[in-house]
Amino acid sequence: MAQLVLNTMREGYGTDQIDETMTVGELIRYLEGYDEETKIYLAFDNHYTYGAILESRFEDDDNDDEDEE
Repeated sequence: MAQLVLNTMREGYGTDQIDETMTVGELIRYLEGYDEETKIYLAFDNHYTYGAILESRFEDDDNDDEDEE
């Protein structure tokens, strides 16, 4: 079965330090080129360790706390 590996790296200590990232729409369009049964893995430390993408690991982060003072 085909596998898709997303090479990851640490780029900051907060989301405000990341200049560029994909939108949900961009990610959906990218993944449309793959069979829907393709498994996706995360690769860390130059493929030294791996991780999974699971629905239970997603969390909404609206950053509303920064607006409240």
